[in-house]
Amino acid sequence: MQGETHLRQIALPALAEIAGASAIALDFETASPSPGSICSIGLAWIVAGRVARVAHRLVRPHDMRFDRGFIAIHGIEPRHVEDEPEFPALWEEWLPHLQATPLLLAHNAPFDIGVLRAALRHYRLTPPRLEFLCTVKIARAAWPEMPNHKLATVAAQLGLDLNHHAADSDAAACANIALLAARGEALPAMLPRWGLRAGRLEGDYYEACSSARDRQASFRRHRLPPWLRGGV
Repeated sequence: MQGETHLRQIALPALAEIAGASAIALDFETASPSPGSICSIGLAWIVAGRVARVAHRLVRPHDMRFDRGFIAIHGIEPRHVEDEPEFPALWEEWLPHLQATPLLLAHNAPFDIGVLRAALRHYRLTPPRLEFLCTVKIARAAWPEMPNHKLATVAAQLGLDLNHHAADSDAAACANIALLAARGEALPAMLPRWGLRAGRLEGDYYEACSSARDRQASFRRHRLPPWLRGGV
């Protein structure tokens, strides 16, 4: 952690400033193991093949319960967020950006999308239709030789600046990982080459971003036993 950069607030850009954005990268920091306990949100917009803007907001968790282990990770304490808005106020600001952008990115999307879903459920907010990609899966497909595909490892291997667990820095690194993996191509065009399928979130419907290996494993798990197949 570098100084107090994890506490620096960066306002959302106006929609006109990021017109034509092809994706938004997202990172949450949470106050506790409870998935809806958001205390920080970082966003990074991809426009014309580069990270054009980032934003960072501190968030007051609904129950203000902070786990010491989580504070040690991101450095955000109750005193830093006690006067900040809760998630619904920020969601109202952020929603037009999601509606204007075709794709969401997250590194380890099951965590970040899970946090988003938990917050939406808690506050009884309905998500718009979202498509999302997990940059862990993108990195595994693009650079299988890396020792692991954690954000800090991939960023270091690619020479990206990273102030880990500062949500805006994590979001920017996530966006840059996707851009470097795509090598100038549009992200959707790369999905067949990577063997990936975008995840989807719409109302109560959720489908994870999946690799070909994920889908094969799921098929094997749900395949009918041999003694049943003959009667189908």
